[in-house]
Amino acid sequence: MSILQQARDFVQRRKALSERTEQDWRQCPHCGSSQTHRHGSYDRHPTSLDGKQTVPIARHRCLACQRTYSEQRAELVPGSWYADDVHRSGVDLWMHERMSLRRAAELLRSIIGRQERWKLWRVFHRDDETREPCYLSASTIHRWLDGAGRSAEARVEGQCDDVETSGQLAVDGLWARLRGGAQRVVLLVTDTVTGVVWPPIVARTEEMLSWGEVFLCALRAGLNWEQIDGVTSDGAPGLKAFLQRYLPHAHLQRCVWHLWRNLGSSFTHLERHLRLELAGMVRQVLDASSYAAAEVALARLAAHPQGSGLARRLREVLDEALMHLLPNHQGLSRIAPEHLWRDFRLRLSHGRNHGSDERLERAALIWAIYHNLTPAQWRCERKRVYKHPGLCPLEVAGAAPGEISYLDALLI
Repeated sequence: MSILQQARDFVQRRKALSERTEQDWRQCPHCGSSQTHRHGSYDRHPTSLDGKQTVPIARHRCLACQRTYSEQRAELVPGSWYADDVHRSGVDLWMHERMSLRRAAELLRSIIGRQERWKLWRVFHRDDETREPCYLSASTIHRWLDGAGRSAEARVEGQCDDVETSGQLAVDGLWARLRGGAQRVVLLVTDTVTGVVWPPIVARTEEMLSWGEVFLCALRAGLNWEQIDGVTSDGAPGLKAFLQRYLPHAHLQRCVWHLWRNLGSSFTHLERHLRLELAGMVRQVLDASSYAAAEVALARLAAHPQGSGLARRLREVLDEALMHLLPNHQGLSRIAPEHLWRDFRLRLSHGRNHGSDERLERAALIWAIYHNLTPAQWRCERKRVYKHPGLCPLEVAGAAPGEISYLDALLI
């Protein structure tokens, strides 16, 4: 079952629970008998965004099976001192507002208990209603996040079954330093046309086996390997070996930005006017509108007194650098998906807050679901224009979530 369908079922269950009447609760959930009677009650004291509440919970006894049961509330989280709105806002402050766990807990404490920073906001309103202090901690929000990650980890199978694939993919890895100095890499696969991110994994290296694991994870989630036509990469040898062995029909497109970075050492010893001249000639090769134009520009570079070495290095990667020009690779990106790590790093502090491989991977799975279900903003920025303003990646891929949010997909 896809993650969208699971989220819709979750929302429907909560809605049905909130709409149940007193008469509905007179039916025994164990045997289905309507021969029940009230069997006392007890109070729960959850803390919501409105402060600490008192919620009476009625109990019933079934005359047919002699078992007792309690009424349920949609806003109450089983086994938690906090209501669902605190759970959802705590996760959302960390994920969407990009707050640290400590600051998210501090903000929620201020709103719930009207303490700490609340007193800085309302300086001339000393007659506010007095509330019981809130003691929400950062470790509690971290525990909620880890629980959401466990839920996402258990539902990777078939997560994107209803998502269409363009066949034009891009891959990249982000190295993270965990506690104790351990280094791990988060590997992901994304569709360059729709922007959908398939479930990432955490590995120790970027060898062929690690790339095989991330593609197998995407296969479990619903990616059809036969539809993969092009893959953009920074040139990792492990990925290239994996594609040659298991996906020989997929063409590799080298990231142009990484090619420029690799060629940088060839310009450092030259004078400024020579650097500008050679850089312009290299740009004509990499930014050519056709393969024939690139060949002409490459020959011009090779004829330059200082360009023979650059031309030789470009000749070795020319096919991989211009793979996006082929008619069947429309939409294939020329650069690796480095931009995806921008928001990821802001939330994860390079992984140090998670401490272990498992927790880092769960956080990456949460982020992938958030990315796929969060629409891009409508307005463009000074240096950034969104390809699909107002649409989330799943909606672009033909799986419109409607009113489903990423919090619903995480079953929070």
